[in-house]
Amino acid sequence: MPQNGWQRPDWPEFNYDAAAWTLTAHEARPGHELQFARMVERGVSLTRAVFAFNSVNVEGWGLYAEAITLPYMPDDGKLISLQLRLQRAARAFLDPELQMGKWTPETAREFLEKEVGLSPAFATQEVDRYTFRAPAQATAYYYGYLRILELRNAAEKQLGSRFEPLTFHDTILAQGLLPPDLMRKAVLVQLE
Repeated sequence: MPQNGWQRPDWPEFNYDAAAWTLTAHEARPGHELQFARMVERGVSLTRAVFAFNSVNVEGWGLYAEAITLPYMPDDGKLISLQLRLQRAARAFLDPELQMGKWTPETAREFLEKEVGLSPAFATQEVDRYTFRAPAQATAYYYGYLRILELRNAAEKQLGSRFEPLTFHDTILAQGLLPPDLMRKAVLVQLE
C-alpha cells in the first residue's frame, strides 16, 4: 500500500491524496452514500427505490456533489476534480460514437490520453467500459449532472430570493431515484 493511502492497481490515477477530495464527494457525502442513506433513513417506497433506479439520477448526483464541493477543495483537489469532470464530458460523446462505429477503440484511447490527460492504462479501462463492460452507462454522469443543473436553474428562477441550496438538495434526495423528467416535476412542485 502506498504511503499516501488506499490504491487499486487498476486505478492508477487515484493513488495520490488530491484524488481523495473528488472521490469522497462523489462516493460518500454529499454523493452516493448520502443519496442512498436518505432513502433508507427517511423512507422511499419500495417501488420507487427498485423500479425507478437509473444511472442518470445516481451518477448525475455524484458528479453534482463533486461540483458543489469544488470551491472547498485545496487547489490540487480542484485540479483533479476538474480533470475528472472533463473525463465525464468526454464519456458523453465517446461512448455513443463507439457504439455507432464512428470511433475505433484505438482512436478513443488516443483521444482520452491526449485531450483528457488519462494514462494509457486508465484510457484503456475507460474504452473497455464503453465497449464491453457497460455500454451506454458512462454517458449517465455528465447527462445527469447537466439535468440537475437545469433543474437548479429552474428552481432558482421559480423561487427567486427564496431559493435555498440546502432545501433544493434535500428536496432532490427526498424523491429517491426518479428519472430526470419526473424528478424535475416532483422537485418544482415540492418547492412551490
